[in-house]
Amino acid sequence: MHVMILGAAGMVGRKLIEKIAREPLAFGRPVTRLTLADAFQPPVPESLRSVSTALTVDLAGAGAADRLIEGRPDLIFHLAAIVSGEAEADFDKGYAVNLDGTRALFDAIRQAGLAASAYVPRLVFASSIAVFGTPFPEVIPDEFFTTPLTSYGTQKAIAELLLADYSRRGIFDGIGIRLPTICVRPGAPNKAASGFFSNILREPLVGEEAVLPVSDNVRHWFASPRSAVGFFVHAATVDTARIGARRNLTMPGLSALVSEEIEALRRVAGDKAVALIKRVPDPMIERIVAGWPTQFDAERASSLGFKAETSFDEILKVHIEDELDGRIA
Repeated sequence: MHVMILGAAGMVGRKLIEKIAREPLAFGRPVTRLTLADAFQPPVPESLRSVSTALTVDLAGAGAADRLIEGRPDLIFHLAAIVSGEAEADFDKGYAVNLDGTRALFDAIRQAGLAASAYVPRLVFASSIAVFGTPFPEVIPDEFFTTPLTSYGTQKAIAELLLADYSRRGIFDGIGIRLPTICVRPGAPNKAASGFFSNILREPLVGEEAVLPVSDNVRHWFASPRSAVGFFVHAATVDTARIGARRNLTMPGLSALVSEEIEALRRVAGDKAVALIKRVPDPMIERIVAGWPTQFDAERASSLGFKAETSFDEILKVHIEDELDGRIA
């Protein structure tokens, strides 16, 4: 089985690679070839070196998608994207990568299928709850329409429509995963507008200060990195006939206030950790976050077997186990 991960150097991409290294049969059959691509050099675990090719490539670059699809991967994870805050700040870059790069990938698969009619790969696309925008109900049902209020959300929503149409036409067997905000993200802060949700937990857990740019009563929708990897692995093997024409699914998650995050941190690491959170309001971040959804009824995804955490204590436990070797400062 030939698996390709686009955006392999990103957080979810790296964790998906680690999952494959730990569980060679994660997709039901052996991975005999692994293509890893990103704008930065993707990591390759030692146990996968014999089957892996790591490529530094800009998906939006001329001819890049065609070259990537030449190897006819059976399973494609499309995780490559410009994150929300950067896509809002740099209009051209956001559309070039998140929309033009995605369209180039989809059409490269179409052209490969015209050359070899039996080629219809499974494609799992990383979408986002940013496809929804206000006004919306307190709990957003699966049937609710997408009206994004950011460039990033718009780019993801357009890609969702393309994925559904290309799947309808039999070009590939696609499934779009609308990710909650992933928390706690490991590593250094990135340019995502949602990054502070992780920062206010990750940094205090290792004795460092973190900035909170919004009020404590902001509510949002969360899942851990471990759950995110689980979403993608499950999407690789789920029977898409059960999904039907509506190929994009909102993932289950946890609806929580910033104050509930902080109280979970207090229970785990005490008042000393909480005191490291510095409140510095940022009007731009506040404006972006105000247009994001806060809670979903993810019945379709749940009925198909997708699962996530149900408390912030669980999310913190995952981070401490997976990133801190079970220890905190």
